[in-house]
Amino acid sequence: MVVLAACASWSLLTAAAHDGRPEGMLLAVLAVAAGYASGRILGALLPVAALGAGALAGLGLAIATPGPQISLQLGHTGATAALLTLSCGAACCAAWAARPPALRLALRLLAAGTAVTAALLGSTTGFVTCTGVLLCSLAAARVRRRGLGLTGLAAAAALVTGATWAIGEDALPGGLTASLEGQLTEHRILLWHDALRMARTNPELGVGPGRFGELSPTVAQSLLPDGKPHSAPLQQAAEQGLTGVVLLAAAFCWILYALLRSPRTTPIALTTGAALTAVAAIASIGNALSFMTVTAGAGLLAGLATARPLTTGEPDDVWAPARRSAGHGHLES
Repeated sequence: MVVLAACASWSLLTAAAHDGRPEGMLLAVLAVAAGYASGRILGALLPVAALGAGALAGLGLAIATPGPQISLQLGHTGATAALLTLSCGAACCAAWAARPPALRLALRLLAAGTAVTAALLGSTTGFVTCTGVLLCSLAAARVRRRGLGLTGLAAAAALVTGATWAIGEDALPGGLTASLEGQLTEHRILLWHDALRMARTNPELGVGPGRFGELSPTVAQSLLPDGKPHSAPLQQAAEQGLTGVVLLAAAFCWILYALLRSPRTTPIALTTGAALTAVAAIASIGNALSFMTVTAGAGLLAGLATARPLTTGEPDDVWAPARRSAGHGHLES
């Protein structure tokens, strides 16, 4: 709550300094908080059913969201990929939490079906991230120290963010930049250039929340402007300065730390971490976090994966021995 409150307070401060519009940031913070709180409650009451229902809801929302056939400038492609990734992660977590073999198999098929759906919708990014989450979920069964896995996921998110920043600064070799430009589109890279130019001009407070579209030459020349730089960290840098970037990173690191301390099993914690890291990567090169369904869904999955179920003794629960020992100690006393 301290991290989320700091994000909201800083957006209000920078908005007051530059006559910005902090409503978008405040709604995103509210969506994450509401999703997380709902996930903690539902995860405690219905640890398997809530994850399965969340997976189906995310899949339905992804299908209902305008797909990649819509112009990339509208940002729906990233939202579709993020929702599919969250849905796949929730299905994998539900499979790990389920006990009946038939139910576990059905949930794994749902996760695989989500990746297939991404391919059918034409979401290449969604297919790649869903496949990655599936593979990470399967590999998580062999991981005994979740801290190492979560550290690797944090490093992966930092690598994608650093690569985005390097592309915006034209710091990569020419051949590599040209290759990536074909995948990311020249328009998006020009938006990143504008964002970093604003960040260099106002590194402390940025230009103010919601003001990127007003000050970006690329947005002014666009036929279908949405006023976004299509990169969450670069938008934070441009509109809220370096402190905004640090707060965004702190929110992501806080989620990973919560997963580290989660009473749920290690496969569930690592699968959730993989899904949220994939969403962070999508948000680094797209506009996914501008959609409330994505931010609320990310908070919901994090809450479900960190909830302490009222029924103890999950399969492969590494915390169960500690709970049993604590219970015996209480009886003996």
